Amino acid sequence: MENLRSVGFFLAEKGSRTKDYVHTFVNRFSGPREDEIMLVDTDGESKYPMGNGTTVTDSLEGTPPSLWERPVGPMCCQRFPKRYLLSLMTCMGLMISFAIRCNLGVAIGPMTQNETIHTGGHEHEISPEFNWDAHTIGFIHSSFFWGYLVTQVPGGYFAGRFSATRIFCTAIALSSFLNMLIPLACHLHYTVVIFIRVLQGLIEGVEYPAVHGIWSKWAPPLERSKLATLAFSGSYAGAVLGMPISGYLTDYAGWPSVFYVFGAMGVIWFLVFTYIVSESPAEHPTISQKEKTYIEESIGESMTVIPHKFYSTPWKSFFTSLPVWAIIVANFCRSWTFYLLLTSQPVYFEEVFHFTMAKVGMLSALPHLVMFIIVPLGGQLADFLRRKQYMSTTVVRKLFNCGGFGGEAVFLLVTAYAKGKDIAILALCIAVGSSGFAISGFNVNHLDIAPRYASILMGISNAAGTIAGMVCPYVTSSLTMNKTREDWEKVFLIAAIIHFCGVLFYGIFASGEKQPWAEPPKQTEPTWPTGDSGYKAYGSTAYEMSKTYGAMNGNYVANGIVNGEFGMKKPHANGNAPQDSPTPSSDTTHDTENEIDQ
Repeated sequence: MENLRSVGFFLAEKGSRTKDYVHTFVNRFSGPREDEIMLVDTDGESKYPMGNGTTVTDSLEGTPPSLWERPVGPMCCQRFPKRYLLSLMTCMGLMISFAIRCNLGVAIGPMTQNETIHTGGHEHEISPEFNWDAHTIGFIHSSFFWGYLVTQVPGGYFAGRFSATRIFCTAIALSSFLNMLIPLACHLHYTVVIFIRVLQGLIEGVEYPAVHGIWSKWAPPLERSKLATLAFSGSYAGAVLGMPISGYLTDYAGWPSVFYVFGAMGVIWFLVFTYIVSESPAEHPTISQKEKTYIEESIGESMTVIPHKFYSTPWKSFFTSLPVWAIIVANFCRSWTFYLLLTSQPVYFEEVFHFTMAKVGMLSALPHLVMFIIVPLGGQLADFLRRKQYMSTTVVRKLFNCGGFGGEAVFLLVTAYAKGKDIAILALCIAVGSSGFAISGFNVNHLDIAPRYASILMGISNAAGTIAGMVCPYVTSSLTMNKTREDWEKVFLIAAIIHFCGVLFYGIFASGEKQPWAEPPKQTEPTWPTGDSGYKAYGSTAYEMSKTYGAMNGNYVANGIVNGEFGMKKPHANGNAPQDSPTPSSDTTHDTENEIDQ
């Protein structure tokens, strides 16, 4: 018994020491971030609200309240910044969405091509399950973009008016459900497949604009590139996972399994996303007060301005602004190559280098893997250059975009004329990796020039990218009728020329500065009843609407009712000398009472 008691004391002592060690370790890394120090009070102290209504104050050299003292909410990752958690969840959603887009591109080969099997030393050729010619296949591929094009601009508008997070997650859930219906549709008729693909396009068309709508409420200006590129990297992670997994599922479980697996993944993601994500920092149940204040004060107007209405949106300014057109052209150029690889890269490796479908899936994923790595790194570098003020936002956007496009164009030319498979694969990986830096250019540029209308501008520019996605499969199918290496040279040559044009246009007309038409509409201030000193009349209905009129124009708080005593001297925060608040005259009070009666 004595031995057991000694063991108990020993374990208790070790447990206490372990807790103290973890406590110290957590506090060491929980100080304010470099870009959050600006929010600390001027007295050199930072304040952290506690769950019991009190406030714990500590100096900058100190540490915030420990993990054990903070209230524990119903969600996980309490200490993980919610804006980064949102970025990761958005990344996963786009990953599933773009993996779904890869499904048909990988499965279409086994569905429409002859299969050769070896039994007993003899070869047997099996006819394809579906006798669809090249034009029909191109028709099916491009049908997705018919619907995708239609909902780009409306999706941006609704993301600015309503809940962007709900629009985003609901779109992925519905598209995932429709994906599980494609195997049945294939056995009915290819027109049914086209119909489902159009519906998927209509639904997924709101996703990218909704992402910009999310970041208009969650991304501080100096973290836009970092958060947005982390989220958008999910598009390329979807190709990285979607192509090889689809290839293996097609070879070992049959082509229908591809659509079922990724459809189920989308539904599961939807349930998790709706549980842990909120529309804005103000609505998040477990966000820290420090992070909430940092986001809201950094963003400013986007958190306070009433959602824009259709008639007040400067539509004409959108289409007459050269910086907007620079983004539109860049989106078209990047989308051309992106959808070329997404829909035709497996066929290219199969027709030119005669790889098996499983190997095609792995090789097709390599360029997108490079892209997935480069995109968030480019975002970190872009924000670093802007935060340290080494370059202006305009220079950063042009440098990253034009440098990325130029590198992609050069290596697409190398791919076009490469004779060996190793050189072709390496050049294609470098080309796609180079364009990863361009995502920190045009794809974030909407938030620079018009944060208030970023979701709408994303819808407009992505509509241009969708047109590229519609035209590219037709052009590729028409140029590769003979399925030869020379046919594919033309395909990559056209893609390179398009990118060179994008470098020229964006380099000349792009901008990183907020445009004049992007400012919130000026609200005319009503004329209040005033006394001799110019302050608002005490007791007026207008005064009840805004009791701190002096805080709006840089003077003093007008009425003692704010601080509990009429006529109390109270200086404004600018440090000027205190003045007596005006005492309302009987005439003013009389006029105000008449106003209230009316």
